[in-house]
Amino acid sequence: MSEGAPARTGTTDGELLSALFAHATAGMYAVDGAGRVVACNPWAEQILGHRPGGLTGRDATRLLHASHDSTGRAERAVLLRADGTPLPVWWTSAPLPGRGTVVVFHDTGAEGEHNKRRSDRYAHSETAREQAEFDLAEATWLGDLTLALVSTLEAEEGLAHLARLLVPRLADGAVIDLIADRGRVRRTAWTHREPDQVSAGVLDADPPLFGDTSPAPLAKVLRGGPTQHLNAPFRTGLSGTPPSAPAPLPADALGRATTAMLTGLGAAQALIVPLRLRDSTFGALTLTRSATTPPFDDADRVLAEEVARRTALALENARLHAQQADIAATLQRALLTDLPLVETLELAAHYQPAEHTAEVGGDWYDAFPLPDGDLALVVGDVAGHDIQAAARMSELRNMLRALAVDRPEEDPGGILRRLDRAQAHLRLADSATVVLARLRAAEDGAWRLSWSTAGHPPPLIVTADGATRYLDEAHAMLIGLLPGTSRPTVTTELPPGSTLLLYTDGLIESRTQDIDSGLLRLRRYAAAHHTQPLDRLCVDLARHLGDTRDDITLIGARIPPRR
Repeated sequence: MSEGAPARTGTTDGELLSALFAHATAGMYAVDGAGRVVACNPWAEQILGHRPGGLTGRDATRLLHASHDSTGRAERAVLLRADGTPLPVWWTSAPLPGRGTVVVFHDTGAEGEHNKRRSDRYAHSETAREQAEFDLAEATWLGDLTLALVSTLEAEEGLAHLARLLVPRLADGAVIDLIADRGRVRRTAWTHREPDQVSAGVLDADPPLFGDTSPAPLAKVLRGGPTQHLNAPFRTGLSGTPPSAPAPLPADALGRATTAMLTGLGAAQALIVPLRLRDSTFGALTLTRSATTPPFDDADRVLAEEVARRTALALENARLHAQQADIAATLQRALLTDLPLVETLELAAHYQPAEHTAEVGGDWYDAFPLPDGDLALVVGDVAGHDIQAAARMSELRNMLRALAVDRPEEDPGGILRRLDRAQAHLRLADSATVVLARLRAAEDGAWRLSWSTAGHPPPLIVTADGATRYLDEAHAMLIGLLPGTSRPTVTTELPPGSTLLLYTDGLIESRTQDIDSGLLRLRRYAAAHHTQPLDRLCVDLARHLGDTRDDITLIGARIPPRR
């Protein structure tokens, strides 16, 4: 993987941001567009002399004499304490789109002691001197780093950003490895202050497999061990202290790979820090410094372990979100029905949940035989993405089934009109879109389709030679808007070998594409790939055309070819 390349693997995470607010050793508060404080952490309340909650709802401009016009850079300012005395601070602020501004500050009265500690730590550090003009408080830097981790649910994208923030602030090189499964590690992200000087290919491959008895430092960390401190020629030690009686780096496959990696990075020193939260180890963070950079000391190790702890917390939240999304998708699929076996027709359906949500939704498909032998096909969408939407979807689907079976002689428009009245009386859903189609095999071998559409995208017909046509003649308003509205039914004959597709709007509409463009793309793709097996066509349509931020549901029927 090259520097800055997307990681290979995860909304603002409220829990993580709350932890940052509560434990950050810097003052943090947020103001709305009118300048009123909407959130404030304990450190800010303490340093400004306000009781807990005393700043919330107050006008920051009048109370603190704070201006929030300048963002994105560190500046000196003077805030007023609760007793009216001035408080010189360093501060920086950043906009919260559509919400206001967040401000981070620290007391410059402690700056002298802080600078002395940094001077002692980096007395001979060329890196620190080069970065002196950008020097911010350690807490502010950690805050920026934490925000980078939680700014995306794509965990490995956040890790790639993290690696770039660590170099050259804390190290010359940074490598992040995550545990894939037992004995296997995946190299997720890496960067170096001079990437052109890194040996080609040394970081592109994943580390080799290792066993339970592997003595390699990385294996020790991944098995639950503490931070490993390696000195050239890469001899082992613990807890950031140089080894007093070093032994050669173990020569198993993982040890040799570690040696090759550190050599390729031009490292003279390395810290291998566990990405661990409680008893769970997610991977390891390897930090390196060259011979021209001062060696790692205890303060560096403490800072690196704090970075690793925050990284592990972000990974844990990403994992929990992914598990919740899997549970939601499983529940959603459980609510969908199995397709009936129809010997003369090829039927297929596909449901693809939204990638970045962890909730069930209101999309559904259905297919069931009617008492007279016809086949009913349904696709619908109840507004919402939550358990309530899923429950109402299930109610509406079952009601539609009952109404269709109760009067099999009734056309689709009449069935939807009765569904509309039942919805208004029983409050099955606030609003919903649905298309109901009825397939009938005639004695002459032809297939006839009757359908009615309530606020839903039109069905698509693709003939055996690839011609396409949208069935938009039987369109009426969505269910629940004006109960009792007349709903038309249109009937057409389906050519032999043709394919009928019903789908939800996630397939054709997104924030970056209007519905007309989506309908055109669907026609073209379906025409180009209409010879695929129907189940494969449904999957590929969702994968290549759909909006990953929305649920996508399809059901299709393929008419048998002419004998």
